Amino acid sequence: MIQHLEAWAADHRDELHALLRKWFELERVLLLRSDLLEAFNQACVSHPLPLANTPLHELVKLLQEAACKPPLVCLALREGAGRWSYLRIHQELLLPERIGVSEYLAFKESLVRPEGAHEPVLELDFAPFNRDFPRLKEIRSIGQGVMFLNRQLAGALFTQSGGGTTKLLHFLAVHSMEGQQLMLNRGFGDVAELRTSLRHALYLLDSHAEDTPWREIAGPLGELGFAPGWGDRARRVSETMSLLVDILEAASPQILENFLARIPMVSKLLILSPHGYFGQDSVLGLPDTGGQVVYILDQVRALEREMSERLLLQGIDVQPKILVCTRLIPEAGTTSCNQPLEKVHGTRNAWIVRVPFRRPSGEIVSHWISRFEIWPYLEDFAHDVEREALAQLNGRPDLVIGNYSDGNLVASLVSKRTGVTQCNIAHALEQSKYLHSALYWRDSEAQYHFNCQYTADLIAMNSADFIITSTYQEIAGTLHTVGQYETYQSYTMPGLYRVVNGIDLFDPKFNIVSPGADAEVYFSYRDQARRLQSVLPDIERLLYAPDPGAPWRGHFDDPDKPLIFTMARLDVVKNLTSLAAWFAQCPPLSDAANLLIIGGHIDPAASTDSEERAEIEHMHAIMDEYRLEGRMRWLGTRLEKNLAGELYRHVADKRGIFVQPARFEAFGLTIIEAMASGLPVFATCYGGPREIIQHGVSGYHFDPNDGAAAAAAMADFFARSAADPDFWNRVSEMALKRVESHYTWRLYAERMMTLSRIYGFWKFVSNIEHQETMRYLSMFYHLQFRPMAQALSGER
Repeated sequence: MIQHLEAWAADHRDELHALLRKWFELERVLLLRSDLLEAFNQACVSHPLPLANTPLHELVKLLQEAACKPPLVCLALREGAGRWSYLRIHQELLLPERIGVSEYLAFKESLVRPEGAHEPVLELDFAPFNRDFPRLKEIRSIGQGVMFLNRQLAGALFTQSGGGTTKLLHFLAVHSMEGQQLMLNRGFGDVAELRTSLRHALYLLDSHAEDTPWREIAGPLGELGFAPGWGDRARRVSETMSLLVDILEAASPQILENFLARIPMVSKLLILSPHGYFGQDSVLGLPDTGGQVVYILDQVRALEREMSERLLLQGIDVQPKILVCTRLIPEAGTTSCNQPLEKVHGTRNAWIVRVPFRRPSGEIVSHWISRFEIWPYLEDFAHDVEREALAQLNGRPDLVIGNYSDGNLVASLVSKRTGVTQCNIAHALEQSKYLHSALYWRDSEAQYHFNCQYTADLIAMNSADFIITSTYQEIAGTLHTVGQYETYQSYTMPGLYRVVNGIDLFDPKFNIVSPGADAEVYFSYRDQARRLQSVLPDIERLLYAPDPGAPWRGHFDDPDKPLIFTMARLDVVKNLTSLAAWFAQCPPLSDAANLLIIGGHIDPAASTDSEERAEIEHMHAIMDEYRLEGRMRWLGTRLEKNLAGELYRHVADKRGIFVQPARFEAFGLTIIEAMASGLPVFATCYGGPREIIQHGVSGYHFDPNDGAAAAAAMADFFARSAADPDFWNRVSEMALKRVESHYTWRLYAERMMTLSRIYGFWKFVSNIEHQETMRYLSMFYHLQFRPMAQALSGER
C-alpha cells in the first residue's frame, strides 16, 4: 500500500497538495478518522482530477488519525487489528516517508510541548521479552489464546524426548487439595512405570460396573498408586485415565485440554474489586458502583456451582470457597460496606471480605474515595488483602481474578508474591472513553489521574497469566474502530513515558468469555408460570401512578402505547439525555411510543458526582424544551433484580423495546438481560453490543452520533410491528435464542474453569510467566508507578 502511494505521489503532487491543504485548513493539531475522510471527500469535489480509487484514496481509508503541525503531517495507518504503520509528509516536498512508531509519538509530543522545551523520554517496549514466545498470526484468531497456546506448547512439550511427559508426571505427583494428595499417592520412578499402573488400573476398572462409586475401588487403585481425583465413579475414572494414556501415547491439544479440564485444580478463588461500594443491597447507583458489582456477584454464584459440580464429578469431597476482596468503608450510609465479612446471597461458601484503606500513619480512611483517587492506597491494601486471604482460605488461593484497573493492579501484586495464576478482567479501559486522554493527561490530572491509571493498566496487562474479555471488539475493535486493549499498544504521555510496544493483541493470554444474565431472574415474558405476580402492583405504581413512591418526573397521557425503555447510570458516556432528545425530535417515534428512563437522581442536589449533576440538569432542560411531561416518565431509582426482571417482561408484554444509547459500551449486561426477557433491543454500535446483537435479526445497532437516524430506525420498527405483529415476535424470538446459545453464566463458568486449569498447567511446566518481563515490570512499578501514587498521597 505505502509503496504504491510513494510511486503515485511522485506523479500526482497537485492532488496530494490539495488534500494536505484541506487537512491544514481544519486548524487542529489532531485529526480523527472522520475528519480525514470528510476532508478527502471535499477535496474530491473541489479538485479537477479524480481522487477516488487512487492509492491516495486507499491510504485515506486506512487512516485512524493525523498529527498536524504545518508544514508537516504525520499519519497513523491501521491495516487491521494491531497492525499499524506511520507516514510523514512535508507540505512542500510532498513525498510520503515511512517513520517508526517512536518517531510518530515524538511528533505528537511536540504538539503539546511548550515551544523550545525538550524533555528526556522513557521508552517502554515489551516486544523483546516475548520474541521467543508463540504468538498468534491471524487477526481472526485474536481472543482464542488458550486454543493456540495448547496447540503450540503441546506440540513442543511432548516432542522433547520424553521431557514433556516427565513434567506432566511431576505435575500430577505434587497435586493436592486441602492437605489431601490427589491423582497420585506415591512417587513413580518414570513415565514407563506410570503407564504400567494405568494399564493395570484400566483392566481392573473393566471388571466393575460403570456406576461403581470411588470408595469401592479406592483400595485396589490406591495400591497401584492412584489417589482420589480421577472420578466419582468407575466410568469417570476410566475416561480420565484413558485420556492420560492417550496423552502419553501421542499428545494432541484437544485431548490435553479435555484431560486438564477434569483435574481438580481449583477450589479456592480470590476475586479483587477494590473501588466503589461493593455490596449486595442498596449500592447500585452510588458513585463508581454499577454493572461491575452485578457481574462479579453473578460470576461468583456461577463459579461456585461449576467448581462444586466438577469436584464432585472427580470424586473430591471438598467445598470450594470464594473470597471477593473489596474496600471497607466505615461511613457506608445505609449499605453493608462497613461490614468486614458478608456472605454472598445464594451461595454456600462465598464471602465478601472488606479491607480498609489506610493512611501512611495507619489511620483508617472512613469515607468513600473515587476510583480515580485510590492509587496511593493500593500497595498497602494488597498486603492487607493477601494476609486476610491467606487466613480466610487457610492457605494460598488457586486463582486470583482482578477486576478493573485497580483490582488488576492489586491482583498483580498478590500473584507475584504468592506465585498464583492471575486472571485480569478490565470491564472498561478509560483510554477508550476519553479522547486523547493519554496525550493531554496533564489537562485532566487534577480530576482523573490518568498517569496512575494507565500505568497500572500497563503493568497489570503484562503481568497477567491470562486476560478475559467479554467480546472480540474489547481487544481488537472493528475494521474502522480501535479496540480497548489496542489503545495500549502504543501511546505517549508526554513528560512521563512513551509506549512503543505496550500490549500485543496477538499474545495468547487473551480469551473471550462472555458473561450472561441470571437465568433465575431474567427469563422470557412468555414463561407465565415463573412470572412474579406479586411485583406487578409495584410496576404499575412506578410507571403509571401519580405518586410512584420514588423520585420521578413525567407521566404518560396514553399509557396503552408501547414503551421505549432504558436503564443506566446518568453520565455522559451512557448518553440517556441524548435518547430523550432523539425521542422528542422525532414525531413518528414519540407518537408511536412512550419513553421510560430509569437512571440517576431527579434532584441534582442529591448527587455527589459533578458529571451526574450536569446530566440531571440537562435531562430537565430537555423535558422542559420539548414538553415531554405526557410522553416520558423519568424515575430516579434503582430496582432490585426481581423487580427489574419483571419490568423487562412488562415492557415486552406491551410490545416495547429496550434501548442502550451509550456513546461506547464495553459489553452491556442490560442488553443481555433485556434479550433474555424477550425484548427487541436497539443498542450502540460502539463496543460489545455490536457482537451481542445480530443486526436486523436479534436486534439493531445504531450510531449514537446520529440520533436522527437512530430515532427513525426505532420509529420504523414500531410502524412495521403495528402493521405485522409477527414482525415483533420474530425479533423477540431471535433475541431469546441468541442469549441461550451464547450468553449464559453456565457457559461462562465452564470456560473460565477450563482456562484456569490450562494456564495453571502451562505456568507450572513452562516458563510462561516470563521472568524477564516480571523483572522489567517490577522496575517500572517501583520507579514509575510508585512515585506517582505517592505524590497523590499528599492530597489525602
